[in-house]
Formats: sequence, C-alpha cells, structure tokens
Amino acid sequence: MPRDAPDDGEKPTPSTDRRSRVGEPVVRADPEITGERAAEAIDFDPDDPESVEHAAEVLAAFADGDGPGDYLDMLRGAAACAALVRGVGSYREAAERADGVSVSFLRTWARVHDLPQSVRRHVARGNIAPSTAKHLARVGGTARLDLAWATLDHDLTVREVRSLASEITDGASAQEALRERGIELGDIALSLPVEQYRELRREASMRNEQPGDVVAEALAERYD
Repeated sequence: MPRDAPDDGEKPTPSTDRRSRVGEPVVRADPEITGERAAEAIDFDPDDPESVEHAAEVLAAFADGDGPGDYLDMLRGAAACAALVRGVGSYREAAERADGVSVSFLRTWARVHDLPQSVRRHVARGNIAPSTAKHLARVGGTARLDLAWATLDHDLTVREVRSLASEITDGASAQEALRERGIELGDIALSLPVEQYRELRREASMRNEQPGDVVAEALAERYD
C-alpha cells in the first residue's frame, strides 16, 4: 500500500514492497519485457479457490524443478507461492497443499514476489539472477533498493549479494556494508545526448559544482 505522506516536512520513503495484487502478472504479462511469452503469464488470484488450486499445482512443479527454470519461470513460481499462502492463510497449510513443499521454500519465494516492481522488472529482463533476487528479498526497507541498484551498477556476484544481505539483516546499513567493499552507493555512469551533456558541463562549471550535484538537484525538483 502507498505510504502516508509525512507531516513533518520530510520526503516520503519510496515504496520498497509490492503494490499490485498478490499473484497479478504485472511484469510477466508485459510484452515489452517478456516478449511473446507475455501471453503465457498466469494470473493467480488468492480469492479464487480454483486459482489457488492451480497455484498449488504450479508451485509443486516449480519446487520439483519442472519447466524451463529461467527467470520468468522463477517469477511465475514466486507468484504461485505468494498467492497460495495468501489464499490458504498460512505457510504450513500452503506447504501441505503443494505436496509437502517446505515452509522455508515458500517463505523465500513469496518474499521474492513481494519485491517492488522496479526490481522484478530487472529480474524478468535477466539483469538480476533469480538466485540473487532471493537474497535481495531478505533485506527490508530502502536497503533492498540500495542493494539491488548496487548489484546492477557494480556487477555484484550472488555470493557478494548473499554476504551483503546477511550483514544488512544483522544491523549494518547498506551504505556501510557496500563501502566496506569499496563501493560508494550513488555512483552511476550515464550516457547523455551531446547537447544535454554539453549543457550539463556548462551549468556545472558556471555554478562551481560537480555535474552530479546539478543532476541530483534537477532530479530532486522533478520527483518532489
């Protein structure tokens, strides 16, 4: 759900959880991301008993390793996990309905389904591996976004993300954990059209600032 606007003048915290209905194939059904496979997307409705039963079947097959096993298969399996748990009301009941799938398996993939759409889109595109997404989902709050974007910008391995996620869940901030590895959160390489690049450099020079400061100010104004 959208967060309430703060009343103390602070900026609202960006959404770090799923906003669309559990099981809805928002990303999987987008042809700009999944191409022809968008037509294969399954909508798991936790309020529909038949859909919940189908989710149990898909989940059981997913846990057994049936299917192509790629990133889209993973997103579908994660959706089935979340919809089944929501539909039956508990992890234990969901595990029984899915032919004895473990509760830990359900928790892991249901959390992946709960990742914000901005992260799930990179999973669907193949930019973030399913095994990496599992560890990103272990982290809560804005740290999950920080770790996801650092993964993209610095080509972090699954092992590195797993270690970072553990440090963050143990109490370290994402910035601290990344800095310990020589990664400064916020560094990003941009390619601009020549005209905009030229103007950015001119503006930064005239203001005695770095180009990044000018971009940050412009973005702050846009998103306010």
